[in-house]
Amino acid sequence: MIDASSLTSLINAVYEHTRAGGAPVQLWLRDDDATEPSELLSRLLVLTERFAVPVCLAVIPAHATQGLASQLEGHGSVCVAVHGWSHQNHAPASEKKQELGAHRAMKTIRAELSTGFKQLSRQYRSRFVPLLVPPWNRIDASVTATLSGIGFEALSTFGDQSHDSIAMMNTHVDIIDWKQTRGGRETDQLVAELIAQLKQGTRPIGLLTHHLVHDDAAWHFLEALFAVVESHPDMSWVSAQHVLEHSHK
Repeated sequence: MIDASSLTSLINAVYEHTRAGGAPVQLWLRDDDATEPSELLSRLLVLTERFAVPVCLAVIPAHATQGLASQLEGHGSVCVAVHGWSHQNHAPASEKKQELGAHRAMKTIRAELSTGFKQLSRQYRSRFVPLLVPPWNRIDASVTATLSGIGFEALSTFGDQSHDSIAMMNTHVDIIDWKQTRGGRETDQLVAELIAQLKQGTRPIGLLTHHLVHDDAAWHFLEALFAVVESHPDMSWVSAQHVLEHSHK
């Protein structure tokens, strides 16, 4: 059962924002680490379709199966972005995990990203968006500078990261507690972060999910948030394609 009461402060914040002359609130949804069909992915697709929420799946090219493409058939509001190449860490133990760092030859990195771009663009055609999602949301500036030459039009990381060489379409609120429970975070924390982004003027606000590790708390939060946005006159979800189009303006 959906309990939207825990999101009351978000609802009130949006009303206050728009009464003060602020623009309607837009959100977009990115879900990472898709590779193959699963019951968990099916649950995400059913939930997003129920509330007409467009979702952008960050797919790992090296591990993506044809079965994943088959599972997406019939789901009209799903797009596919490139999630690195193999989601493999190449950084030493003394550094944070990174696949797209300056730890390997640029030629190798470019070849992998180019292969992934071509593979997914062929396999998903109209679903494909020329968007790179770096594993662990980390990428070296030297790699970023080469992305447009491969065909990428935008980069999606987390928070306020930015690169002058390419358009950004970041996510800002991650529903997973990676450091402790590795499950859904407390609703109060998530609502506070959404309100903070609203007050900062972030538009659209990017929500980050990982369907493979969602627990009941994560699913319940998504359902409650989706219900609130659906019923709120000043809140809406936009597709990654929409975000990409407007990131160039």
